[in-house]
Amino acid sequence: MQPSVGIRERIDHVYPSLRPAERSVARYIRDHIEEAAGLTVGQLAEATHVSQPTVIRFSRKLGFGGYRELRYVLRHPEAERQVTFDPLEGFDLNPWDDPESVPSKAAAGATSLIDELRRSLDVKAFRKATTLLAGADAIDIYGVENSLVPATDLFTKLMYLGLDCRLNTDAYLQQIGAGHLTGDDVAIAFSHSGSSADTVKALRLAKMAGARTIAVTNHVGSPLAGSADVTLITGSGSHTIYGNAIFSRVANVALVDMLYMGVILSDYGRFSTALDQSGRMIADREYRS
Repeated sequence: MQPSVGIRERIDHVYPSLRPAERSVARYIRDHIEEAAGLTVGQLAEATHVSQPTVIRFSRKLGFGGYRELRYVLRHPEAERQVTFDPLEGFDLNPWDDPESVPSKAAAGATSLIDELRRSLDVKAFRKATTLLAGADAIDIYGVENSLVPATDLFTKLMYLGLDCRLNTDAYLQQIGAGHLTGDDVAIAFSHSGSSADTVKALRLAKMAGARTIAVTNHVGSPLAGSADVTLITGSGSHTIYGNAIFSRVANVALVDMLYMGVILSDYGRFSTALDQSGRMIADREYRS
């Protein structure tokens, strides 16, 4: 069995914060990983001359739910890097989890992203973005892959408000359209990483054409942010690729709702009237038995 380097890294990271009894467990596991993998919680407690609660407490300080999870990784060292992953803060998925725990974990992960958005969002930048969107002659919206989810949502909501919007799902067409904007137009781009090449290029072309530009990203110093007049930061930028691909839309869709409400509030009479008109246009599409 190959040693679990990941466990050693975790132990080294938390060691300074451990109590003396917990350090005894840490030293034993770090120096005897293969032997520890075969021990029950009681046997490990006896080998390290500590109580069983101390072993469990130490396991939790390593980031596991208990000793059972720690022992699983000790016995399956490949699980540390190949099976277990932590896609975002407050959300994890492990091979020992029960399917019944997934809804609560997903809900907790979504909640943490919304809370992070609330902490990260610059209110002044948000207000400027809503002013630009409300006053634009035309609005171009950019995004690829997962970022098309919030892009499409924003397109739908702004159309309901009577704003002239355009969303091309083809990246080439996004860039061509961007190059034909004017100084009276606004372009808004979504990219969690802020480094999606096609999205960055589209926003740069829009800026070169004279349009006002808005970036929605999780990374302050990203290329996308560098091409924006206004940058809306949705988080800390600390999440791994799994979280980026699967969960970035949670914060972005929440931000779209905020922009929608902000635009309406910027001219309540105008946009509430437009919204009412849009509703009447499609009222006959409701299914009736």
